[in-house]
Amino acid sequence: MSLTTLGLELPTDPRWVNIAQIHIRDILVDHAWCEQKAASSCISLIVHYSQKARLVEVLTPIVAEEWGHFQRVLKELKKRGIRLGNQRRDLYVQGVKKVLIQKGDDNLVFLDRLLFCALIEARSCERFKLLSEHVPDESLRKFYRELMISEAGHYRTFIELAEEYLPADYVRKRWKEILAAEAEVIMGLEVRGDRMH
Repeated sequence: MSLTTLGLELPTDPRWVNIAQIHIRDILVDHAWCEQKAASSCISLIVHYSQKARLVEVLTPIVAEEWGHFQRVLKELKKRGIRLGNQRRDLYVQGVKKVLIQKGDDNLVFLDRLLFCALIEARSCERFKLLSEHVPDESLRKFYRELMISEAGHYRTFIELAEEYLPADYVRKRWKEILAAEAEVIMGLEVRGDRMH
């Protein structure tokens, strides 16, 4: 899975995966919360846009899949004797959300919500790929490879949903704007290996 395929403008700093290997316990805890938030985000979209039949149809199985991923990460934690602990503040998400349209025109708010989900899935996919190639634990490499494939599919689903409800040229333009903003957020953050993002 390449950056071009995912649309991301900036690759993850190579130091991230090296640090992540040392802090794999923290990565697993953070990953669990990321999966929980992914399921919650889809539920929130369904609740807010229940009149959009196609969205409800497409996102309902993703809710189940993301919740299944949450359960799978919890099993990995249990296997290693790691407690879930508290959810941590996500500076990456906070940074990206600053550029999203969250009030005003309903269509623009809706679009940014979908594209934000697409972005999270794309970046997660890229980082899962790194973990699947570099962590010493063979079972975790396989685990992250499976999740990488799943996240890539979710990323495309959110983009396709956006293009189904809004003009494709506008979706692509806004997507590029959000990708550029995300690259700036990443450049401004410290490289930490104890967070998924």
